[in-house]
Amino acid sequence: MAELDTMYRMIILYMLDKVEYPLTNTQITNFILEKDYTNYFTVQQTLFDLLSTELITAESTHSNTRYRITDEGRKTLRFFEDKVSPEIREDINTYFAEHHYELRQETSAYADYYKASGTGYQVRCRIKNLEQDEVDLTLAVRTREQAEAVCTNWEKDYTEVYSMLMDMLVK
Repeated sequence: MAELDTMYRMIILYMLDKVEYPLTNTQITNFILEKDYTNYFTVQQTLFDLLSTELITAESTHSNTRYRITDEGRKTLRFFEDKVSPEIREDINTYFAEHHYELRQETSAYADYYKASGTGYQVRCRIKNLEQDEVDLTLAVRTREQAEAVCTNWEKDYTEVYSMLMDMLVK
């Protein structure tokens, strides 16, 4: 069992090491489940273990968590890389080659909200290009439902919103 746990950890570290952007919980989980490597609960426990040992970091929003590998995670991966079979590495590499654009797009725009002091909520909408924010916009809304709607719509339509803003601001 410990051998399998190590392999699951190395699969996730290998995935995170192969991309320059963070991967979401959903992206990691979907890949592993689609390949039938293990079940949902094992993936979540493995992510928790990797976080606890500081081999990965996490940034959470209202709808998902994004993970990045740490330097310690990279060192650990190099030490145990043989635990990921060549076939699994090929599956991962092929998956990234076929889905790089969609994966990158899914992780470049995100929004989150929090309760404002006083009344209402603050919604922070961002478009990130690797480590740098291209857009960082905070909006005040009155209700939690509005905050959730802004987050959902930003993540779905951010390119259109960004284009409209730029058109309006640079005319």
